[in-house]
Amino acid sequence: GMDGLSRADALASLSPVDGRYSGHTAALSPTLAEAGLIKARVRIEVEYLCALLDSPKVPISVEDSIRDQIEAIFASFDADDVALIKRLETDGARGYSATNHDVKAVEYFIRTQTPATIHPWIHFGLTSEDVNNLALRLCIRTAIREVIRPEIDTLIDRLTEFAQQYRSAVMLARTHGQPATPTTFGKEMAVYASRLGESRSNLQTALEQLQGKFGGASGTSAAHYAALPEVDWQAFGQSFVESLDFTYRALTTQVNPGDDLAQVFAAFQRLNLVLIDLCRDSWRYISDGYLGQESTDTETGSSTMPHKVNPIDFENAEGNLSKANSDFEFLAEYIPTSRLQRDLSDSTVKRNIGTAIAHAHLGYTKLQTGLQKVAPNTEEMKSDVTSHPELIGEAAQTILRREGDTDAYERIKALSRGQDVSLKAFHELFGELDLPQSVIEELQALTPTEYLGAAEELAVSAELDTQNS
Repeated sequence: GMDGLSRADALASLSPVDGRYSGHTAALSPTLAEAGLIKARVRIEVEYLCALLDSPKVPISVEDSIRDQIEAIFASFDADDVALIKRLETDGARGYSATNHDVKAVEYFIRTQTPATIHPWIHFGLTSEDVNNLALRLCIRTAIREVIRPEIDTLIDRLTEFAQQYRSAVMLARTHGQPATPTTFGKEMAVYASRLGESRSNLQTALEQLQGKFGGASGTSAAHYAALPEVDWQAFGQSFVESLDFTYRALTTQVNPGDDLAQVFAAFQRLNLVLIDLCRDSWRYISDGYLGQESTDTETGSSTMPHKVNPIDFENAEGNLSKANSDFEFLAEYIPTSRLQRDLSDSTVKRNIGTAIAHAHLGYTKLQTGLQKVAPNTEEMKSDVTSHPELIGEAAQTILRREGDTDAYERIKALSRGQDVSLKAFHELFGELDLPQSVIEELQALTPTEYLGAAEELAVSAELDTQNS
C-alpha cells in the first residue's frame, strides 16, 4: 500500500521516491524523513538535559518525578508531538509565536512538557548544529543498519547461493565482447558476491568512523565556560558524544566538518558501482538467453527450462543506483565545505541525504526481485561453449610451450584462424605433432567444456570471503 501517503499525496509529490515509489521507500521514512530528524533532535535535547542533571557541578537538580517526566518526552514521542513542533515552527502554539527555526521549535516543545524551573537549562549553551550534527548521524546510521544493511546481506546471500549451486555450470566468457576462456556461472556470481562483501565492510567501517561535535557556536564551548567555568566542558562534550556511540571530534568550527559523511557517501558509491556492473551483466545474460525466468511445469510440478524474462527489474535498479551515485557525488563534494566558521548552504543540501539513500534502496530492492526471478539456462550456456572449440587453443599452446615448442603460439593461431575450426581438426593437428604419445593424448583430451581451471573451487571460496566481512 501507500504506507501513510494517500494516493493523492503520492500523485502530487515531486520526488518519485515519495510519489510513485512511496510504497517501496516506506521502510526508510521513519528515520530519513523530516519527522525522523525531528524525533532525533528531541532525543538529543532530552539526553543533553539529563546529562546536565547528572553533572555534579551543574547547579540544577529535580525530584525523580520530574526526571521521569523529562525522559518520557522522548520515550513516548509520537506523531502528535511532531505536529506540535511543526506548528511551533511555522504558526506558533501554546503561547509561543512562530519560531521560523526548526531546532528552536524543538526547544519550545520541550518547554511545553516541563516545569518552568527547567526551561533555562533546555538547549543550554548550545548552537543548533550541536543538536543537528548528532541527530542527522543517528538517522543515517539507523537507516543503514536497519534497512540498507539487511538488503545488502540478502543480495550477497543470493549471489553466494548462485555461486554454490552453479559452480560447475560451464559458461562462455567474453572479453572485449568476444568469446574467451570458459568460466562457470557460479564463479562469475562469486566475483560479485566477494566484491559486494568488501563493499559492505567498507560501508560498515565508514559508519563506525562517524564523528560528533558538541562545542557550541564557534567550536570553543565559550558560552558553557562563561556560565560555568568550573565544569570541564571538553570532557562533558566527549562523554556525551560517546554515549551516542560516535567518535568525539574536538576540533571544529560551528559545524561538524562532514568528512565522515563524505566517507559514508563514497562507500555507498563504491557498493552501488559493483551493483550497476552486476545489473549490466545480468541484462546481457538475459539478452543472450543465459538467464531466464524459472518456470514450473504445472502438470508434473517439475522445473522446466528457463524461458525469456523481461529485464525490467535490472533496468530499474541500474537507473536508481546511477541516480543515487550522482546524488552521493554531489553530497560528498558539497557537505564538507562551509565558509569560514559556517554558512547555511549545507543545511538545505543535507535535507537531500534521505532522497539519495532512498534511490539506492530502490535499486537494492529491485535487484533483489530481479535476482529472485531468474535462473541460469545451463544447457544454453553449455552449447555455446561447445560451439567454440577454438577456446582450447590457449590450453594447447601453453602445453606446447611446456614441451619447449617456441612456435606454439603461431602454430595454433594458424589453425584457429580458420573460421569454423572443429574439435576434430584440432585433434588431427595434435596427432601430427612431433611429440611423445602421452602429450598428444593429453592434447587430444582437451575439450572447451572441461577447460575450467579452478573455476569450481573459486566459486565456493566466495562463501568464506563474504562471511568474514
